[in-house]
Amino acid sequence: MSVFKRIKDIVNSNINSLLDKAEDPEKMLKLMIGEMDEAIIKVKSDTAAKMANLKSFEKKVEEAEKAVSRWQERAELAIDKGSDEMAKEAIRERKVAEEILDSLRNDKAVLEKEVEEGKKELETLSSKLEEAKERLRTMPPKKEVVKVKEEKTKPTPRPNTRFEELENRINRLEAYRELSMKKEEPKKEEKTAEEKLEDLEIENEIAKIKAEKGIEV
Repeated sequence: MSVFKRIKDIVNSNINSLLDKAEDPEKMLKLMIGEMDEAIIKVKSDTAAKMANLKSFEKKVEEAEKAVSRWQERAELAIDKGSDEMAKEAIRERKVAEEILDSLRNDKAVLEKEVEEGKKELETLSSKLEEAKERLRTMPPKKEVVKVKEEKTKPTPRPNTRFEELENRINRLEAYRELSMKKEEPKKEEKTAEEKLEDLEIENEIAKIKAEKGIEV
């Protein structure tokens, strides 16, 4: 049985009820305290790592937002200068930046939820631990002291695969964009329906920007 499954049983149970059923209540309490101490260390380590990663996500989200704004400004500048082709390229780059931004925001939201859950779990464990310690302090002394040996394993921090996966995903998107830029421009007649629709969307967006700026289409 894993530590966290045992801890869940302890947290969801009434300590006094558990002790009433135990042959050696003092030994049971000491074991429970040991289990909760170990769980608190693991939850603290995991939550601290997620909080650190959350700061990295916040910076990346901010950078991605700036990238979206930057490419939009470049698209509008190109239109002002009468270069629709450059505007199209800027809009395509903005769409790539928007995809990255959406992905970052989604994963950031998941991480924020996990951090909050970790904090709540720490509060619950700490409260239950204090309850167990107080119960141990007020327990009548035994005639014979039983020494309880507990082998504690050093918690191994869990790798933050989510953060690594996100970085890999961003790298793939950027690599895909770079590869796409290096490819020869396909002939108009060879464009797929999806590419043609994307071109129409971009042209429509350029027309809207021109209308907003009072530029004749």
